[in-house]
Amino acid sequence: MQYESERIEYKSQMIDDIYKEVIAFANTDGGVIYLGIDDKGNRIGIDNVDETYTRLTNGIRDAIAPDVTMFVRYVLQDNQVIQIEVAEGSYKPYYLKSKGMKPAGVYVRQGTSCVQASPEQIRRMIKESDGDTYEDARCLEQDLSFRAAETAFDRYGVEFSTQKYRALGITQNNIYTNLALLLSDQCHHTTKIAVFKDEFCTEFRDSKEFGGSVFKQFEDSVNYLALCNKTESVIKGVVRTDKKDYPEEAIREALLNALVHRDYSFSGSIIINVNDSKMEFISLGGLLPGLSPEDIRIGISQPRNKKLAEVFHRLRLIESYGTGIRRIFKLYETCPVQPSIEATANAFRIVLPNMNAAGAAVESTPAVTEKVPAAITPQMKTVMDYLAEYGEMTDEDLQELLNVKKTRAYLLARQMNENGLIIIAGRGAGKKYKLK
Repeated sequence: MQYESERIEYKSQMIDDIYKEVIAFANTDGGVIYLGIDDKGNRIGIDNVDETYTRLTNGIRDAIAPDVTMFVRYVLQDNQVIQIEVAEGSYKPYYLKSKGMKPAGVYVRQGTSCVQASPEQIRRMIKESDGDTYEDARCLEQDLSFRAAETAFDRYGVEFSTQKYRALGITQNNIYTNLALLLSDQCHHTTKIAVFKDEFCTEFRDSKEFGGSVFKQFEDSVNYLALCNKTESVIKGVVRTDKKDYPEEAIREALLNALVHRDYSFSGSIIINVNDSKMEFISLGGLLPGLSPEDIRIGISQPRNKKLAEVFHRLRLIESYGTGIRRIFKLYETCPVQPSIEATANAFRIVLPNMNAAGAAVESTPAVTEKVPAAITPQMKTVMDYLAEYGEMTDEDLQELLNVKKTRAYLLARQMNENGLIIIAGRGAGKKYKLK
């Protein structure tokens, strides 16, 4: 017999460590284990082959997860040696069920030895097997509980049971996914809320951090933000009018947007900053490729976490994709200061103005007798030059002139109309633009 190598392992007798060797080969490039041969390559045989064979096959089936049996083949040599051929598995990492999917339970082949895998190796194997979608990947933590999720599902009259886990995306092949982690009580992502005294958010009044299931974070955050949402009373004659700083539904929609659409592959927290003039929601993960803040504003949505969004949709916490942002702007349509949306490569922010503060600022501002002209962009100048020469233009003319898509042309025309640069005549197919 030859010496042990990266692809060959000898075991003189049946011991539980043999499961680690099977795991190591399945997680690496495969290999062969000879049971009944000592470390020097001497054939010593197995006393009770039938009993050992049964214990071996049952143990590999029961002690290792995911199921590795389809990658294992057994060959009996002269009724003395069991040859265990292990192919590289397709659903790595394989691990000891008793230890879980962590370094203590995951092994790889390194030279002639079986060694524990590092956390980085485990994450790489998961990514290679499951792809880049965070919520579909297997969770490193498998000891999860779902008390908050059960309460939330029960509150909204939706069944939550182990029989539903696979349909919801909580398990794959009886293994918890990262979606399960987000819904679980052990979720390590958090939501941080800070209340500031000043406009630049540098001097704290109070701060809170909420963890646990995303359902618990949602409930705790909504309740805390309600305490930050003051009510202002205005009395005119005998009529008293109470108005909150922020529409409650706008807070709810902005918070849901942050929880459902953030990029959970980052370890940071959702940040909510509150001061006397605004409330801002900052979540990790910019817009998906191809989307712009203007697209989000008009209701286009591409969920980053489709299964998490579907869970919230089942509970009727969100009505449908893309309506939340539109609803926020609708709630602010009479406010002199509008909400704003900003997206960077790795973050998304929505700012809700304090409606009472915005109204008070407008009332205290002296009336301006002369309207200050709005800045004219190069695109606006091109449109105005065209209209000065030809008198009018259609939507198609505008799109072709600027080489832009319909949505961008619509937004530009509306802005020019609001700034008093052009007038819009007609509607639908007959709509035309002219200089004012």
